[in-house]
Amino acid sequence: MAIAAPNTSRTSMAPGTGQSYGAPLATVTTLFFMWGFLTCLNDILVPHLKSIFDLTYFRVMLIQFAFFGAYFVFSLPSAKIIDWIGYQRSMVVGLLTMGVGAFLFVPAASVPSYPLFLGALIVLAAGITCLQVAANPYVTVLGKPETASSRLNLTQAFNSLGTFLAPFFGGLLILSATTRSIEDIRALAPDALQAYRLHEAATVKMPYVGLGITLVLLAIAIGSFRLPKIEHAQHKVGEKVNDSIWRHPNLIFGAIAIFVYVGAEVSIGSFLVNYFGQPEIGGLTEKVAASFVALYWGGAMVGRFFGSALLSGAKAAYMALASVGGVVLFLISAWVARTWAANLAAPSGHFSLTAVLWAIVSILVAARPLFALVAVVAAILAIATTLSGGHLVARTGVLLGICTVSAAALVAISMLTTGHTAMYTIILVGFFNSIMFPSIFTLGVAELGPLTGDGSGVMIMAIVGGAIIPLAQGAIADRIGIHHAFFLPVICYLYILFFALSGSRPNSQRYAKA
Repeated sequence: MAIAAPNTSRTSMAPGTGQSYGAPLATVTTLFFMWGFLTCLNDILVPHLKSIFDLTYFRVMLIQFAFFGAYFVFSLPSAKIIDWIGYQRSMVVGLLTMGVGAFLFVPAASVPSYPLFLGALIVLAAGITCLQVAANPYVTVLGKPETASSRLNLTQAFNSLGTFLAPFFGGLLILSATTRSIEDIRALAPDALQAYRLHEAATVKMPYVGLGITLVLLAIAIGSFRLPKIEHAQHKVGEKVNDSIWRHPNLIFGAIAIFVYVGAEVSIGSFLVNYFGQPEIGGLTEKVAASFVALYWGGAMVGRFFGSALLSGAKAAYMALASVGGVVLFLISAWVARTWAANLAAPSGHFSLTAVLWAIVSILVAARPLFALVAVVAAILAIATTLSGGHLVARTGVLLGICTVSAAALVAISMLTTGHTAMYTIILVGFFNSIMFPSIFTLGVAELGPLTGDGSGVMIMAIVGGAIIPLAQGAIADRIGIHHAFFLPVICYLYILFFALSGSRPNSQRYAKA
C-alpha cells in the first residue's frame, strides 16, 4: 500500500474516504492473538507455581498483580512513545519487549525463583501494554467511526482465540508432569524439595522460549509491513491541542469500567483450575481442569464473533445457520460423551499425540452447555432479526448492558450452587464477557480526536484492575473459600451496567441541548 511522504495531506486518509484497510487490519489482528495467548497462560502459571512454591491464594495472585500492575506503570509512557515514533513502530517496540520477557522465564526456572518469575512477567506485560496502547486505538480509527466497535470486537475475537488455545497447550506442556500433593511436598527434605522445584519449574522453559522466538519474528514482520498512518488520531510531541482528556466523562467512566471488567474477568479465570478442583464443584485434577478453562475463554471468542455481527448488522439467515450449527455440535458432543468419554482416562506423561486427542475429546464433551447456549442465543437473534426486516444492528451500549446482566446472573448462580451447575454457569460467563472490553474501549475513546492515543493510555492503564481485584479476591478466598469469593466480580459487573446505560454517553450526547 503506497503511503505518501510525511507532512503532506496524503500521508493518511480519514475514515470513510474509500481507502481499503483490510490488509493492515488483518496484520494487526495477529498481535491481538499473541497477547491473548500470553495473557491467558497466566491461568496455567497460577496453579503450577502455587504447587511448586507452596503459595497461599493471596501470594499466588501476585502473578496477576505483577502482570497487570505493569499496565498501570507503562500505559502513559507507551502513549508518549506513540506520539514520538507512531503506532507501527510502537507495536514493534512492544513485541520486542515481550520477547525479552518470555526469554527471562529461562533463568527464573533455572534457579528456580518466584520473584524472578514475577520480574519476567513484569517485562512481558510492559511489552503487551505498549502493544495494546498502540493496537486498540489503531483498529478503532482504522475505518468508519460507526463500525469501530464492530472492528474491535472482530479483532478481539482473535484475541480470544489466543486465550482459548493457551490453556489447552499450557495444560499439555506445563501441567503435563505428575505433581505431588501439598502434604508430600512439605514432607520433602531441603535437597529433595529443591530438586522437585527445579524439575517442575523446567516445564515452562520450552513454551516460553518458543513464544519468545515467535515474538521476535513477528516484530520483524510488523516492522517491514507498510501500515497506513492515522494522523488524525495522533498528535506530535509539543503540538498544542485545544482539548483535554479530562473533559470527556465517557473516558473517565470508561477507564473505571475497564478496571472492574478486567479485574472480574481475570479473577474468574485465575481461580477456575483451583475452583474446579474443589470436591463439591468438580473434583478435577489440574490438567483436566485446564481444558475447562479453555472453554471459558473459548466462549469469549464465540461471543465476540456474535458481537461483531450484531454491531455491524446481523442477518437472519446467518443467525439461523449459527443456531443449527449449535444444535449439531451439541448432538455430536452428546454422542461423543456417551460413546467415548466414559472409557477415556487422562494420559500420563508429557506432550504427545494421545494427550492432544484426549484434550480435544475432553473439550468437545465439556462444551455441551456452550453449544446449547449458542443454539439458543442464535435462535433468539434469528427471530429478532427477522422481525426487524432481516437485518439487525445493535447499539453498543444496549448490547453491553444485556451481556453485563447475563454475566452477573451466571456468577451468582455458580456461587449459590454446586457440582456441574456451578461449573458450567461460571464457564458460560466467558460468552457474555466477550464484547465487554472492545465495547467499553470504543465507547470510552469516542470523540477524542487527536487525544485518542492519550485516551488509550488511560484506558489501558485501567487494566491494572486485573492486578488489584484478583489479589483482593485471593485474600477473600483464603478466609471464606473460593466458592463464595466470586461475589466480588458480581459487584464489578454492576458498575459496568451503569457505564453501559449512562456513563458511556460522549460529549455530543451528554451536553446536547434538549
